[in-house]
Amino acid sequence: MNNIYSLIIHTCSFNRGSNRNMAMTTLATSDACDANAKLLSNGDLRMLPPIFNIYGQRRAFSGPIVTVKVFEDNVLVKEVLKTGGEGRVLVVDGGGSMGCAILGGKLAQLGHDMGWVGVVVNGCIRDVDEISRCDIGIRALASVPRRPSKNGYGEKHIPVYIRGTLIRDGEWLYADSDGILISKTQLSI
Repeated sequence: MNNIYSLIIHTCSFNRGSNRNMAMTTLATSDACDANAKLLSNGDLRMLPPIFNIYGQRRAFSGPIVTVKVFEDNVLVKEVLKTGGEGRVLVVDGGGSMGCAILGGKLAQLGHDMGWVGVVVNGCIRDVDEISRCDIGIRALASVPRRPSKNGYGEKHIPVYIRGTLIRDGEWLYADSDGILISKTQLSI
């Protein structure tokens, strides 16, 4: 594990009708940056700013991205998490709002149960103690106790910008304790 090109390996067990085991291999973000300097310089590999806090048991995760854009409303977040995650990562652009939580313990557990490996929220979460017991990777700006509205406003599967960084449906996200990377394609080193 001391090798600079080591992989962090996590095993996730999730339910979707029956129990299945899915091995997830996640590249260390520092190694991915070191090995892909050209992709960083041409914009095919991008870093999110270091503004996200780590929640959930899974500190490192990666997978294809699904995007949702909402503001202080989480109906679409729940709709997407109800679909089969199949090792994907949900990126929620909540506009950076600190007014309410977009994700709580029940939705984090739903995401895990449906096979999502992670959720990145440009906004807030709540139920931190519940989420800390859930084997899913969660990144968010902060936690607040207030719940969101339930109007269903927002959009799914669209390009979103988080602090100036473009993120598209189908791109790849890599997250660990060092940060979050967005890549146009799946990375290897």
